[in-house]
Amino acid sequence: IDIRPIKKMGRNAVASNEVFIDDLIVPVEHRVGEEGQGFRYILDGLNAERTLIAAECIGDGYWFLDRVTNYVKDRQVFGRPIGQNQGVQFPIAETFIELEAANLMRWKACELFDKHEPMGAQANMAKYLAAKASWEAANACIQFHGGFGFACEYDVERKFRETRLYQVAPISTNLIYSYVAEHLLGLPRSF
Repeated sequence: IDIRPIKKMGRNAVASNEVFIDDLIVPVEHRVGEEGQGFRYILDGLNAERTLIAAECIGDGYWFLDRVTNYVKDRQVFGRPIGQNQGVQFPIAETFIELEAANLMRWKACELFDKHEPMGAQANMAKYLAAKASWEAANACIQFHGGFGFACEYDVERKFRETRLYQVAPISTNLIYSYVAEHLLGLPRSF
């Protein structure tokens, strides 16, 4: 077994590694489930992981929303808070709406998981909606902090980099589109 750490920016609370295993023989008595069905077994765990990632994205989104809402209430330009402007309010309100919708889909996926019912569609959609909502909340937060959004003291720049990860991992947006197209819309497999 060869384990190689992956250097990365952000999200260092969890170590990332590449694992290489060559010529591993698993005795039949140590096998889990039926031969050839391993990938199917893993998928159930991946659906739960997508729901967990959705919850993390939603938490990040609310963090950004809290930061930006407080900032635009306090930041004064021309004698009034910038949060008084519709051009500032509307993107923040849209972010809140998207986070709430993502949260509902996340709870639906959790409900199905708790009932031991199929949840692939809901897990994928929850991850998609939550990652998108978190990213939009991050963009609004950076936008309305202006240059201060890149200052380390506000901690926005770090979270901004970290939330971008969820557009591509642990499953990319394109793979979610493929899943929805094939499994929910009945379109031919695209890969």
